[in-house]
Amino acid sequence: MQVNDDDLKIFEAEGAPPLPAGGRQGFVARDGARIWFSIHGAGPAVVLLHGGLGHAGNWGHQVPALMAAGRTVLVLDSRGHGRSTRDAGPFGYVRMAEDVLAVMDHLGLQTAGLVGWSDGAVTALILADRHPERVEGVFFFACNMDPGGARDLEPTPVLDRCFNRHRLDYAALSATPDDFDGFVADVSRMMRSEPDYSAAQLAAIRVPVAIVIGERDEFIRQEHAAYLARTIPGATLRVLPSVSHFAPLQRPDLFNRTVLDFLDRLQSAP
Repeated sequence: MQVNDDDLKIFEAEGAPPLPAGGRQGFVARDGARIWFSIHGAGPAVVLLHGGLGHAGNWGHQVPALMAAGRTVLVLDSRGHGRSTRDAGPFGYVRMAEDVLAVMDHLGLQTAGLVGWSDGAVTALILADRHPERVEGVFFFACNMDPGGARDLEPTPVLDRCFNRHRLDYAALSATPDDFDGFVADVSRMMRSEPDYSAAQLAAIRVPVAIVIGERDEFIRQEHAAYLARTIPGATLRVLPSVSHFAPLQRPDLFNRTVLDFLDRLQSAP
């Protein structure tokens, strides 16, 4: 059945569909945190990295579709998000990228395609920059790589519904369920100063990258997405029609087709 949740009313009320049963779950200890993961399916590996304030369960529409397409699918909660813990140190995208690598090492995944959404997209691209030998390609959805790429935030009912869901999920999953406001403040502090990649740094990236953005993205400037696609060698640009920053939830069929098209191109590349 095709899902259409453009206003996120379903997501606010119910969250995303649950992750498939039967996956291997666990924690990996790294740098003062315990990083929760769940791995499903069989075949070439893909790692899904969720957005800021969210958790791995936000990929509930994507994991079954990728499994059905013959993929091993790894999801994880970024440090301090969902079930993962954090220390007293600041959030940082490099720290989170190294957390992903630690989970891959723990599971014996030598390489994987990365699908990143918002903060997860930054984490994915930084991991690809620092460890290109471990990354087959990056599907970079809905984020900026320098502060100038972000739009001035204008509150909307959709944003309010997403935030309300994040608050509920944090209380249900976190080891510090009463600290949502402090968590938001600390993540927001990171977002104000990171990432800050120069054009030269972007031009040095050497893995295949798809820059993807929703036509109605609330957070990211369209021209910034175009700049990333021009500046990263060989990168492509795709604008998804009629969706916003929350396309994986709003129109999962459209989003999943776009992801699978990218992953299939990676597999067929010489």
